[in-house]
Amino acid sequence: MAAAGACSAESLADAIALAYKTNPNILGQRAVLGATNETFVQARDGYRPQVSAQAVGTRQDYQQLTSNTVSALITATQPIYTGGRTASAVSAAEADVLSGRETLRQTESALLSQVIQAYADVIRDQEAVAIHQANLDALSDQLKETAARAKQGDLTRTDVSQTQGYVFQAKVDLTSAQAQLDASRAEYAAVVGQAPGALEPPPTLPNLPANLDQALATGELGNPQVRASQYAEQAARLRTAEARDQRLPNVTFEMQYGYYGPQSPYTPNIYPKDTVATVTVTQPLFAGGTINSQVRQQIQHEAAARDQTEAYRRTMVQQIAQAWSAWRANSQNASTADDEVKANAVAYEGVQKEHRADLRSTLEVLYIEQSLREAELERSSARHDAYVSAANLLAAMGLLQAELLVPGVNLYDPAKAFDRVRWAGAVPWEILPSTLDHLTSPALKRLPPPPSQPVSPAGP
Repeated sequence: MAAAGACSAESLADAIALAYKTNPNILGQRAVLGATNETFVQARDGYRPQVSAQAVGTRQDYQQLTSNTVSALITATQPIYTGGRTASAVSAAEADVLSGRETLRQTESALLSQVIQAYADVIRDQEAVAIHQANLDALSDQLKETAARAKQGDLTRTDVSQTQGYVFQAKVDLTSAQAQLDASRAEYAAVVGQAPGALEPPPTLPNLPANLDQALATGELGNPQVRASQYAEQAARLRTAEARDQRLPNVTFEMQYGYYGPQSPYTPNIYPKDTVATVTVTQPLFAGGTINSQVRQQIQHEAAARDQTEAYRRTMVQQIAQAWSAWRANSQNASTADDEVKANAVAYEGVQKEHRADLRSTLEVLYIEQSLREAELERSSARHDAYVSAANLLAAMGLLQAELLVPGVNLYDPAKAFDRVRWAGAVPWEILPSTLDHLTSPALKRLPPPPSQPVSPAGP
């Protein structure tokens, strides 16, 4: 039975894999990214032809004259050059897609932080329940021994009452600890998708930095919130260019094929089908100030996006510095708590022996017993806090990703999802207007891939 229980124990990797697959927050963000992918397809519509068909039938009665006419036309319009507007719009949409991918990384990182927090909470609270249960058992045994010695006259009724007070307090503490464990189990089920079973001890988190400078350098390159904002800033810059491009000429090619003539009788030789080809060059001269207003508006959006990037960068620095300090402090506290537990355990064992030899009072035994249990609770809490703060540090650095924590997990690939719709509706000749438009449009600058491990700072 013990072997079967060990085989069915749930690990942190199991919890992460299940949450990554089923959590509604991450599934919803993937759907949002899928909708953003479609904006790229819609933006490329500016390179592609528009074809429409129109049929009109007319009957006119004027005094004693009657006429019946009908027209049927097929019209195809192909943009040749849009002044760079379409190229800027396409690049801005691609920047939105890349920003959405980073936002998805941020959602994944936040989810993994919640999973690790919930996992560590359950383990901490399970240990707390076990400690309080052991405390109650030890105090109950102490109460039996004290009562027996009081009957023999070795101890007084006061000693029994003191022990009873500690027993009652231990029962209250155990009930509170059990309630806290139930709350943590409910939180775990909400985040992971199932109630926790027998949880294995959490593994050591990988890719922790050697120093604060390394953590900050990694966060500068990998923090998903900062990277998403950098792409959003580029999208705003490209939309400013799109607004300016409205001042440039627009060239289109249009072809019409159709028939216009009497509905009845129909005489093909007199009313043949017509084909008309037209090249139109449109140069805006005066737009009532609308174009200039739109340019100024987009410049303000660009400035706001730039300031937002700086705000996220400062937040990233703050989060890394706080998580680093918390991780180092809690790790040191956990190590100190280990020594404290060892010292109190030795003291408790010695006081018990001295109590049996009437060298120590019952109150001293109860006091050192509580000191030992408090030290055990502090150690459990410090280990929990150190582990959670380490996860928070990795999240701020951009290294808390499923592929780095659970190498075998079936990952969602946003690039493949984008490629499935990228060329929807494409035509072979759209390369011509695309090439012409990009001559006057700024290019999108892709960021380097986020690091998969801590990096050293480039300079002071």
